[in-house]
Amino acid sequence: MSLRYLISKRNALRFLRLATGSFLFDWKEVAAMFGIKHDVYENPLHRPLEKPVTAIILGAGNRGNVYGGYSILHPDELQIVGVAEPNALRNERFSSMHNIEESKRFTSWEKVFEVDKFADAVIISTPDNLHTEPCLRALELGYDILLEKPIAPTEEECRAILAKAHETNNIVGVCHVLRYAPYFRQIKELLNANAIGKVISVQHMEPIEHIHMSHSYVRGNWHNSKKTAPIILAKSCHDTDIIRWLIDQQTEQIQCFGNLSWFNSKNAPEGSTHRCTDGCKIEHECPYSALQIYHRDKKRLYVFDLPEDKDEWEDAILQQLKTTDYGRCVYRMDNDQPDHLTINMRFKQNITAAFSMEAFTSYEGRRTRIMGSMGDLVGDMETFAMTNFQTGKKTMWSLKTDSHGGGDHRLMKDWVQAVGHQDPSMLSSGLDVSVESHLMAFAAERSRLNNTIEPVTLMKKELAMV
Repeated sequence: MSLRYLISKRNALRFLRLATGSFLFDWKEVAAMFGIKHDVYENPLHRPLEKPVTAIILGAGNRGNVYGGYSILHPDELQIVGVAEPNALRNERFSSMHNIEESKRFTSWEKVFEVDKFADAVIISTPDNLHTEPCLRALELGYDILLEKPIAPTEEECRAILAKAHETNNIVGVCHVLRYAPYFRQIKELLNANAIGKVISVQHMEPIEHIHMSHSYVRGNWHNSKKTAPIILAKSCHDTDIIRWLIDQQTEQIQCFGNLSWFNSKNAPEGSTHRCTDGCKIEHECPYSALQIYHRDKKRLYVFDLPEDKDEWEDAILQQLKTTDYGRCVYRMDNDQPDHLTINMRFKQNITAAFSMEAFTSYEGRRTRIMGSMGDLVGDMETFAMTNFQTGKKTMWSLKTDSHGGGDHRLMKDWVQAVGHQDPSMLSSGLDVSVESHLMAFAAERSRLNNTIEPVTLMKKELAMV
C-alpha cells in the first residue's frame, strides 16, 4: 500500500482535536486528514494503452454482456473479437452488438481453441461447472483470463487452475467485483489507515431478498448444488472474499450452520399446483408467484431471451412459464440450496468474523459492521458511518450505485490495464488472492454438512502466492 494511503500521527491528532460538538465532517476534509486519496473511483496506476486489449467471450449470458459491455463504452481500451455461446439467439445478438465476424462466432467453448490464438485474452462467463476446462485450455494456449466467480465448483479444480496459472505465468483475474466497489474501497483505505484502530471483529450480512432467492436459487440455474455449486460458493464467495480482504489476515477456522427451511414440499400451501400457470388457487396471494414476478411485474426477464418486438412479450413470457423451471411452484422444485446460513470465522491474531446469508428479506445490499479498538464502522453498501470512540462523533460517506456497488466496470478497467500492460499488480482480485476465499467457502460447506469446525488450509506453495 502506498504511503499516501497511510494515516500520519499529525493528521490523526488533528482529526481528534477537530472531532468535537455535533458536527458531521465533510468527507473530503476527513480523507485529507487521514492522508487518504479521496477519489477511490480511479486506480492511480492506470496509464494509457498502446492499443486496445482484444478478448473472446465464452458465455454471452447476463454476466458476459456486462463484461462485454465495457468495450462498447470504451472501445479504445477493449475490443471483443470472438464469442462462444450455444444459444443461437444470444450468439447472434451479442455478435451483432460487437460486430464480430462470422468466422469468430462459435457454438461452444471447445471450438474457440480449435483455431489459432486470435486475441489477447478470454473472458469466461460460462456456467459454474464449465469454468475449469476452458480456463485450463486457455492458459495452455497463452491467453490471459478474466474468470467469473466461482473459480471452479470444487477445491481440487481451484487448486489445479492456480497451479496452471503459475506454470504458464498468465494473468488471471477473478470477478470478485465487490473489491472494486467505491464503498468497500473506501472502507479498506480507512482500515489500512488505522482509522478505527486495530480491527477486532467483523459482522457481515448478505440479504439476498426473497424474490432474488426464488428466482436464482429455487427456480433458477443455481437451484441444485450438486449440478452447480453450493450457495456459499456460488453466491457468497463474494462475501468470504470481502471479509478476508478487509481483515487482511489468514483464515484459520470456520464453523457454519444453515439449511433449507422453507422452499420445500412440506410448506406447499393447500390449493397450490406444480406450476403457477396451472390454476393455482393461492397464486394471487403468494409472494413467489411466477405470474406476478415475470408476467405482471415484468421482473428479471433477461433469462427468457424474449423477442425484440415487445408486443410479442406477453405470449412469450407465458410460454416460458409453462415450459421452464421459472414457472414452477417454489415449494415443488428439486432445489437443495440452504435458504439461510451463518458462518463463524477465526483469523490470525484472534480476529473474529460472523457472516449471515439470508433469503427472507425485503431488501438487497450487504450490511457490514466493523469493530475496532478506537472506533467502529457501520454500512449498507450505499452509506457508512465511522464513529470515533474518544469523541463519539461520526464521519459519513454515501454513494448510490448498482447491485454490485459500482464494481463491475471498475473491475473491467483494472483487468484491461493489467492485460494491456502485462502487470498483474493492477488487479485487486488476482487468482492468488482469490483462492483463499473459495477454500473458506468449501470449509464452510463441509462444516454445515458434517456439524464440524473446519480448518482452512493452504499448502506451503499457495501461502507463498497469497
